[in-house]
Amino acid sequence: MRNVRTLKYLSSLLLLLLPSLPGAFAKPADPVVDATVGTLAPTPRQASLDQTIARLLSQHHYRQSKLDDRLSALVLTTYLDDLDFSRAYFLASDIAGFEKYRTTLDDALKSGNLQPAYDIFNTYLRRLAERTGRIQTLLQQEIRFDVNETLDVDRKDAPWAKTPAELDEIWRKRLKHEMLTLMLSGKDQAAARELLVKRYDNRLRQGLQSSSDDVFQLYMNAVAQAFDPHTAYFSPRNTENFNIQMRLSLEGIGCVLLMEEEQVTVVELVTGGPADLSQQIKPGDRIVAVAQGDGGAWVDVVGWRLDDVVDRIRGQRGSVVRLKVLPGKAGATAAEKTVRLVRDTIKLEKQAAKSEIKTLRGPDDRELRIGVITIPAFYSDFDAARRGDPNYRSTTRDVRGLLNDLRGKFDGLVLDLRENGGGSLQEAVDLTGLFIEDGPVVQVRNAGNGPPEVEQDGDPGQAYGGPLAVLVDHASASASEIFAGAIQDYGRGIVIGDPTFGKGTVQTLVDLNRLTRAKEPQGQLKLTIAKFYRINGSSTQHRGVKPDIAIPSVIDSEEVGESAQKNALPWDEIAATRYRGDRRLAALTPELTRRHQARVASNPDYQAFLRDLEFTRQQREKTTVSLLESQRRTERERVETWQRERENRYRVAKGLPPLKPGDEIPEGKDSVIPDAALEESTRIVGDLIALGGTGKPPSALVMGH
Repeated sequence: MRNVRTLKYLSSLLLLLLPSLPGAFAKPADPVVDATVGTLAPTPRQASLDQTIARLLSQHHYRQSKLDDRLSALVLTTYLDDLDFSRAYFLASDIAGFEKYRTTLDDALKSGNLQPAYDIFNTYLRRLAERTGRIQTLLQQEIRFDVNETLDVDRKDAPWAKTPAELDEIWRKRLKHEMLTLMLSGKDQAAARELLVKRYDNRLRQGLQSSSDDVFQLYMNAVAQAFDPHTAYFSPRNTENFNIQMRLSLEGIGCVLLMEEEQVTVVELVTGGPADLSQQIKPGDRIVAVAQGDGGAWVDVVGWRLDDVVDRIRGQRGSVVRLKVLPGKAGATAAEKTVRLVRDTIKLEKQAAKSEIKTLRGPDDRELRIGVITIPAFYSDFDAARRGDPNYRSTTRDVRGLLNDLRGKFDGLVLDLRENGGGSLQEAVDLTGLFIEDGPVVQVRNAGNGPPEVEQDGDPGQAYGGPLAVLVDHASASASEIFAGAIQDYGRGIVIGDPTFGKGTVQTLVDLNRLTRAKEPQGQLKLTIAKFYRINGSSTQHRGVKPDIAIPSVIDSEEVGESAQKNALPWDEIAATRYRGDRRLAALTPELTRRHQARVASNPDYQAFLRDLEFTRQQREKTTVSLLESQRRTERERVETWQRERENRYRVAKGLPPLKPGDEIPEGKDSVIPDAALEESTRIVGDLIALGGTGKPPSALVMGH
């Protein structure tokens, strides 16, 4: 398992999934007048590679699924979703015609027959060309914004349109919504109309320039995704992109992106990158336009190929890129905001753990000092370690140093793992070792259900043995879940927050050229080969780690997390391994929970935090939007008023001048809104101290078998 230690980068999509419109085009072009739709066909090389990939998936994927009718149905559904997620191009008659493939794609995969995939794609291209012509006609018609009507923006489960007229009505409302969004962001109607004309012309051109390799990439990803969401095929071009990402230390803005519903969507922020440090971009945000430098012209990128968008966002260190972003948390009614970023090389010191001391009054009115160590990622400078550098950076080394610096200065400790997407497995094991005497940390089981490998902390002794809490949220994933789960299993500390992400699988990269010995590039297959299990035998997959004390977060568990992914591997459990745990902390948890609930019920800051979460949830869950301009402007003003009043509550308390209407509303580090979850976590540690929860284990309490 040593070849899969860098889990964060092998399990993330990392700019590499194909968008819903394959093809390559660098910038918007003139309108398409007489577009001729060609017919794409597979090559003999692709037919052979198809068989190789199918064999690898069926024989070596952790799931070891057979290529059967059930899998065939999953592939077809995934492929159609990738092509037409919003059900805005295909007609019901097209879908009925594709049903003949529902139980036959498995046989086609075995024989290297790719023709069904190409037949479906060629039909899509024809519908794209037809629909674009209708869209341009609709855009030339009068669009009224004083009519009280609505649009359902969530069409992933909607019935397929039966007639072109039905699609016309869907698109009339969709275009009206897009134009209204642009107008609310500052464009006049003429400029908004012109941008949409170019946007859809460009989308068609990209589709018409699709190659046979583009279709193969898209279809093979659909096949891979039918096994699990972390398995994927990387074309030669995307393999090169992946290698660049790894080699250049993620030079750029530090965003993990994918194409979702024809828009470039932020999946993850790379800790320490410009996007992360700006605190103006969050997972779920959508990038709709890009501009170079402070004076460069805006280029609309909606519908563009993902790697072409990435090429525009990448650039030399120190250069400026501006992005127009639709905030994901604001839902379908979001207005564009402009974010200015300076490209940089993401360095380990920017990912490094950091500490602070918070002072509070304990339950007995004694002043308590609570240390807070924020751990953004499980990192390690592997190159420096291989060179024998005695001062190489790693999460465990940095946290040990912080604990030494804080020694004698704090009474209890909070480890903040919120939004920590994971990283090195070894670092998760080693970090756990700072807080336990010794023993197993995690079990790893390979495909085939053989005996699991047990990863051990082999270093006797603790760097810190006092009262401890681990703060997590729904974005705490992979290595974060291993650490939190081990701390919970040993009874070493209280886990606080939201249930974690639920990413309990391991991936490796298969070089298809080495396997096939082909001379021309074949790409790579990212393959799920193993699962993590806690030392108590429970998998972290799908369910994640359930906190001992719940504190909600703004992250939407319905949209983010393993349970929200299609075809995710299920939760299961294996036998526990032998370990010494402490049951005393579990006995204190009910009283800690009681005190927490009583305290937050009367805490105005915490209650304001809950109201803010509920307001955000309501905005995000809106799937129907008004197409009446006056109502949309009122809704936007309501959101801005809420944001301004939310900020002003704390500005006034701090003696700062309140924001006025029209003032830019600060975000992230510029905001004065307190971190209610962290503040409450320190108070829970204060309760733990008062109850005598030192964290020091009894001499020998054996758990597991």
